[in-house]
Amino acid sequence: MTKASDLHHDRLAAEAGRRLHADAAINNRDPILAVLGRHLPASGTVLEVGSGTGQHAAYFAPRFPALTWQPSDPNPEMRRSIAAWAKEAAASNLKPPIELDARAATWPIGEAAAIVCVNVIHVSPWAATAGLMKGAGRLLGPDGLLYLYGPYRVGGVHTAASNAAFDRSLKTRNPEWGLREVEEVKEAAIENGLRFLETVDMPSNNLSVLFSGPLRILRA
Repeated sequence: MTKASDLHHDRLAAEAGRRLHADAAINNRDPILAVLGRHLPASGTVLEVGSGTGQHAAYFAPRFPALTWQPSDPNPEMRRSIAAWAKEAAASNLKPPIELDARAATWPIGEAAAIVCVNVIHVSPWAATAGLMKGAGRLLGPDGLLYLYGPYRVGGVHTAASNAAFDRSLKTRNPEWGLREVEEVKEAAIENGLRFLETVDMPSNNLSVLFSGPLRILRA
């Protein structure tokens, strides 16, 4: 579940200090920031699943100083890049990256106020999406937020010719990858108690898909 160079329309370039740079992270960070600004909770921990290069973590954390930003990635090369970007950002609320594979039955974090997952679902097996939803169902409270960003199919069709071409390219690299049907993603979330909030159209034929955490049933 890593946002590596060959998983995007954009190049991935090495910078000083083991920082990796993805053009997509620069292009989409402000539109994502605008949506997050409307939905993130006032306090608590934001778990970023599949932080990739770490550019988003370094950009978002200083802009939400009341939140603790916890980046994660299963790839050690990406975790090194995340740490390098975090060092440059020097944000006191940005934590060191943790190793996390969404498919794992247990995660190295017990709770979160929000989970953010950007450009991951289409470059990982469906089992990762299923695991992400299970993890979100465990970690998030009723006021929690799951934020997803990326390209999707809607109503069984691609939203743009470029997305269709991207989907074909992904599947040639790994048949388990590809643009997901947004309704299937919603169904996986709902199966784990998450509640659909809204879908937001984003630049470059992407979508933001948002869910709130599950209601907890208290038994006497």
